[in-house]
Amino acid sequence: MSSRLFASPLFLGFEHLEQMFERAAKSGGDGYPPYNIERVGASRLRITLALAGFGADDLGISRENNQLVVRGRQAEDTEGRVFLHRGIAARQFQRSFVLAEGIEVEGAWLDNGLLHIDLARPQPDQRVRTIKISYPGAREGGASS
Repeated sequence: MSSRLFASPLFLGFEHLEQMFERAAKSGGDGYPPYNIERVGASRLRITLALAGFGADDLGISRENNQLVVRGRQAEDTEGRVFLHRGIAARQFQRSFVLAEGIEVEGAWLDNGLLHIDLARPQPDQRVRTIKISYPGAREGGASS
């Protein structure tokens, strides 16, 4: 028995979804930074990442194909400082989110150590298309008599 998610012959053309699931599973990482994903409207989502100590200049957000990638790198500003205990380390991170087809990034803002990224999810079109059935002799140059 196959362990592939879309192994059934009834799922035609879904190989890219299986690849997205595999990428999402691998990008779990160490859980830093923590984040929330919430629905803020019928077709809108918001990702909020907890990024205490990061400024807007320390962060980068990009869309790479179907992934939203958030990167952060804090500058080491320790010159002239003597730490008796250092529990808050400047660290870098990369967090990726796989986006479904059609999702658009509307904007992002940083507020009190929380980075908010708004996404718009379009409503799918409900389409029905009738497929014409042709006869064997009718495909090339019309029907034969």
